[in-house]
Amino acid sequence: MKELAIISGKGGTGKTSVTASFAALAPSAVLADCDVDAADLHLVTQPRIIQQNSFSGGAAARIKPGHCTACGKCEEVCRFDAIYFDGPGNGKIPKTFRVDPIACEGCGVCAWFCAEEAIAMEPEVNGVWYISETRYGFMVHARLGIAAENSGKLVTTVRNEARRIAEEQGKDLIIIDGPPGIGCPVIASVTGASLVLVVTEPTMSGEHDMSRVLSLARHFEIPAAVCVNKWDINPAMAERIEKKASQSGARIAGRIRYDRAITRAQLEERSVVETDAPSADDIRSLWANLNL
Repeated sequence: MKELAIISGKGGTGKTSVTASFAALAPSAVLADCDVDAADLHLVTQPRIIQQNSFSGGAAARIKPGHCTACGKCEEVCRFDAIYFDGPGNGKIPKTFRVDPIACEGCGVCAWFCAEEAIAMEPEVNGVWYISETRYGFMVHARLGIAAENSGKLVTTVRNEARRIAEEQGKDLIIIDGPPGIGCPVIASVTGASLVLVVTEPTMSGEHDMSRVLSLARHFEIPAAVCVNKWDINPAMAERIEKKASQSGARIAGRIRYDRAITRAQLEERSVVETDAPSADDIRSLWANLNL
């Protein structure tokens, strides 16, 4: 089974549009939207959710007022200033401590040092992940909670479920719509992938961020290919980016022209290759060049 991770050094380069088109072109694939902080592949694929699951990626501290003796050790050792001496009384003392759930990082140090065992570390729901059916086949996607942590763990959950479905259904390819940047969720999206396709754009920021994400791929020894989207808005920069990508060890997989029809396809909730957009031929050539 192969895994193609479509990523970008920055947001807005067009990787989700490319992912949706690849989904339409792939004869036997499972989709995984790993951009859990701002998932949008569902806007084009029109998924029908068949399974919904809560995601718990960590724990949060909770002080049990009936056990607290107000010794203050928890407040002393908390490096995140998440513990306050304004909790409810318990009949023995007028005030106890409480934990601010927003500030708590779930490290567990307060529970470790509490001699009275008055602090419980309880699982915290950080988001939701889904298994859906689309016109292209199965898709696994997720939504991280507002300001929630552990997006990398949620990405791993999405990928693991996609692999499980692919094995059960006999699919030979997983197409991953990855998040932008080079942080934890990106690392979780590309680790162990067969190939990463970096979608960039012919701008200074596109060049800079492509270099960073290619460096990440080299670090994890993952083969990389590059596609310059909207190449014709700055042909000289597109050539410069392709030269730099080649020098970094990536192969140039193709170019996609600037095309207003891509926006129309999005509004119609269709992939680009399902329309008569001129850029659809560019994406078909890109898919063929990847030879998956």
